[in-house]
Amino acid sequence: MSSPDGTAPPDRPADPAAAGAEPRIEDLVDETSGPTPHFDALAELRAGDERPTDSTTREQTGPKLELGPVGHLGDRLFSGLARGSGGLVVAIVAFVGIFLLALAIPALADNKANFLFSRVWEPGGSDPRFGIAGLFYTTVISSIIAMIIAVPIAIGVALFVTYYAPRRIATPVAHAVDLLAAVPSIVYGLWGLLFFAPIVLPVINGLSSALGWIPLFEKPIGDNVGVIFTISVVLAIMILPVVTAISREIFAQTPVAHREGALALGSTKWEMIRMAVLPYGRSGVTSAAMLGLGRALGETVAVMIILTVPNGNDPWNPSIFSGGETFASKIANNAAEFDSPEKTGAFIAAGLVLFVVTFLVNSAARIIVARSAPGAKRPRRNRRATEGASV
Repeated sequence: MSSPDGTAPPDRPADPAAAGAEPRIEDLVDETSGPTPHFDALAELRAGDERPTDSTTREQTGPKLELGPVGHLGDRLFSGLARGSGGLVVAIVAFVGIFLLALAIPALADNKANFLFSRVWEPGGSDPRFGIAGLFYTTVISSIIAMIIAVPIAIGVALFVTYYAPRRIATPVAHAVDLLAAVPSIVYGLWGLLFFAPIVLPVINGLSSALGWIPLFEKPIGDNVGVIFTISVVLAIMILPVVTAISREIFAQTPVAHREGALALGSTKWEMIRMAVLPYGRSGVTSAAMLGLGRALGETVAVMIILTVPNGNDPWNPSIFSGGETFASKIANNAAEFDSPEKTGAFIAAGLVLFVVTFLVNSAARIIVARSAPGAKRPRRNRRATEGASV
């Protein structure tokens, strides 16, 4: 059968080169029976295109590839060492707390005074009486004053070195501040007692004259050299390098896009620092301040050298221009009295309180840093919008 124009029918291609080509679906339609394909031809075409079976594939490609466990030996060793180091630190802290608690419990059980609210310290004899109220007050008030003095200065120095000072000035200033951290505590103590205390004495006289009506600034009778205010300023100088170094690194890591975006909107340098740098570094500065506070709480040698020990029979004076003892200086000053389990237990109980206070300060610092970190705050929900959505 031929077409009206005399050419070959569709199932017989005129071009001999195309005879070996694959048949199309149009070529399998019977012209006499309408558009019904020849299913036998379709079956033969599909049978010719069948893929090889699994056995044939396995014979051609070889055995199946077995993948080993993910990770190399070095990765597993490093992960194990990191986890072990973290667990070791936690175990050491727990063992120290358990040790202090185990040795302090017998002394606390025999104590005839209120341990938390009494100021008397007579741990020996058959009737031991000791309390930590005076030690706690001196430790906390000296550390707070040191933080009030050191943190603003440290932030100012960090901003000056990072954004204001030229490089030829910023580098020596940064090195000088860092070198303060390498000075031993005993050097700070001797310097504070022999050189700094006479210099700060006019400041004490001026503050007592202006604010002497407040018990905190009342000036007692005496030389007023080894007082709480003096040791607070020395502690501020001691913790200044730590707070400054960490704050400087945090401020320098402020994203360039934040700083340049603030300047591009027309902000001055101070406005850029206030809106971009300080919010970004808030968590880092808080962490640095808490580290400095921990250093101030536990300082021993400098406090022991500078701070005057009051007479036990004198009435308690809350003024910062009087003497006192901290937890650390009390233990260091009376180390020679560790001649009986009762006395030793009393001092260990004081050390336990200092341990707990330091632990609470560090825990509070972690919570503050976590809440003040960038992106940690959740947006407040609109109560009206919430109620409307619920309705």
